[in-house]
Amino acid sequence: MIRIANGQGFWGDWLDAPVQLVEQGPIDYLILDYLAEVTMSILQKQKQQDPLLGYARDFPPLIHRIAKTLTERNIKVIANAGGVNPIGCAREVKRLAPELAVAVVLGDDILDRLNEFIENGHELRNMDTGEPVTAIRDRVLSANAYIGAFPLAKALATGADVVIAGRSTDTALAVAPMIHRFGWVRQDYNRL
Repeated sequence: MIRIANGQGFWGDWLDAPVQLVEQGPIDYLILDYLAEVTMSILQKQKQQDPLLGYARDFPPLIHRIAKTLTERNIKVIANAGGVNPIGCAREVKRLAPELAVAVVLGDDILDRLNEFIENGHELRNMDTGEPVTAIRDRVLSANAYIGAFPLAKALATGADVVIAGRSTDTALAVAPMIHRFGWVRQDYNRL
């Protein structure tokens, strides 16, 4: 059996929900989903103004608030609170909760690869207008691909108490603990 609780549906969601889940519920994993497309844009603008930002700034204080209970109850946290700066987010979590092991999952930021994709013939067309990315390339400030469940599960396998990612699929946050706990592989289609 595995007990997974979701304590966050968007950046700005009720901060007491994850606290209550950790303190009151018998759970194994706490997952927190912070990111929507517009959130990524907001975080990118924040990072442009201050390179140390670009993540959900309420996440590190939340982890600090629940760190003792996480340790006592052996609850693991998986969150996409890293936004466009997962390393900065992890650094702040480690500063506020040094007793927790923190893992970072990278790979969603593909901005530096856009030109490579274009040169290799990928048009990356706008879903609404059909316009290729080359028409707006000079204005593109952020480009992200979704992280799936397997990289998150791999981070859990390192012994992390807290796994921080950037853009990940909504389902990846919930599926990763099951992959980790039950040893599922990519070919376990019916389980996944």
